[in-house]
Amino acid sequence: MNLYETFTARMRDRGDADFITTREGRRYRYSDARSATARLAGALIELGVAPGDRVAVQVEKSPEAILLYLACLRVGGIYLPLNTGYTADEIRYFLSDAEPALFVCRPTALDEAREVARETGCPAVETLGTDADGSLMDTAERATPHEAIEPREDDDLAAILYTSGTTGRSKGAMLTHRNLGSNAETLKEAWRFTAEDRLIHALPIFHTHGLFVGCNVTLMAGSSMLFLPRFDADVIFEEMPHGTVLMGVPTFYTRLVQDERLTPETTANMRLFVSGSAPLTAETHQAFQARTGHAILERYGMTETNMNLSNPYDGERRAGTVGMPLPGVEYRITDRETHESVPRGEIGMLEIRGPNVFIGYWRMPEKTREELLDDGFFVTGDLAMVDEKGYVHIVGRDKDLVISGGYNVYPKEVEQVIDELEGVVESAVIGVPHPDFGEGVTAVVVPEPDAELSERQVLGHLQDRLAKYKQPKRVFFADSLPRNTMGKVQKNELRKRYQDAYR
Repeated sequence: MNLYETFTARMRDRGDADFITTREGRRYRYSDARSATARLAGALIELGVAPGDRVAVQVEKSPEAILLYLACLRVGGIYLPLNTGYTADEIRYFLSDAEPALFVCRPTALDEAREVARETGCPAVETLGTDADGSLMDTAERATPHEAIEPREDDDLAAILYTSGTTGRSKGAMLTHRNLGSNAETLKEAWRFTAEDRLIHALPIFHTHGLFVGCNVTLMAGSSMLFLPRFDADVIFEEMPHGTVLMGVPTFYTRLVQDERLTPETTANMRLFVSGSAPLTAETHQAFQARTGHAILERYGMTETNMNLSNPYDGERRAGTVGMPLPGVEYRITDRETHESVPRGEIGMLEIRGPNVFIGYWRMPEKTREELLDDGFFVTGDLAMVDEKGYVHIVGRDKDLVISGGYNVYPKEVEQVIDELEGVVESAVIGVPHPDFGEGVTAVVVPEPDAELSERQVLGHLQDRLAKYKQPKRVFFADSLPRNTMGKVQKNELRKRYQDAYR
């Protein structure tokens, strides 16, 4: 089951319908995409890519980058997208670890890429720009189009995505054709995607959200995408009358809510707003619904599993929750040590099983055994609980759990109370070394520009609302919280920054 075979059937059916368009007027119809993919597949073969070979790609967002992904699937290669923010040192690690047959980089980075490739033994380097330019496109123009589709088994690898590596060196999650195909089909049905949809695509494409959710679901449905290089509120407002779906991270929605142009009229043509990759606050969810009449659909996924849980398309989309399991996905909430299920309403480790779950970490058998259990459940590292209606709440990352004086403190519980205080934009709660308690509960607060907040005010607000052991020992103020490209707060960075708070 080569995933490209499933996609090409949809592409054939859609013919001259739009697949990807850009604001600059560039357009790939489905028929264009099929022929361009055949040419790129021919280029990959000419460059020495064989079935099972990795193709590492660090390029800016463009329609051609998606066509390269499809061409890679077509020839049986393994697509390896890399964050555009990675440095040469980081790329050196990925090329050494994955041993790709080809590294595709930005034209401006060619000299540096060649040097890194030489040091790591990568045999070929090509470039791909944002305007259908670069040496790879030149090769594709000359190459004999490859019309065949390489046969693949369900469990053959389609992609490797490296995790962010906040707790050690990055791990390569191995995703199969079945992993990606089953999840795209499930999401298409769950979120009611059809050929009539037009996705406003403002996410990066080196990540599960933008690549496998946005692009794969579009291909499964035969719908179209407007490709934007990044989120720009002005552009989003201009395009909403012509779009039907927006997929975003919480930052998208917090910025839209702050804009007076967000009204029922500007969102009238839209049928779905999806949020993920980081927690969406209940306040943003409620404000967005009050302003537009649309309830944002929050879902939960991971690099290793694609999408697992989702609020319903039909029915209540509960603010502050990630919904229920998608069809075919099982979950359980367990004791962190024994993996035995805990009673409903109690906090435990979220574990996931289903056809969407990866088959392991690239060349890390011990880490795979640690997180992918014998019964097929994957230990997500996220702490969760289920409410009385069966909706799952993500409480926080296991590694972010604060153990202070022997008591477990769940950061999200403290953050929610701090965020209720007038003048607070957002907060992050971390644990840092403390001489008496092991870890001291520590809050980092982002105040509104004109707010005059003090540490005493924040602590006073918490005094009667939380048990003493949950209350921060210190409160620090910052202009913003450090985030990764998908909007997740980087608490490891905060822990480093405030590691000497109690010394």
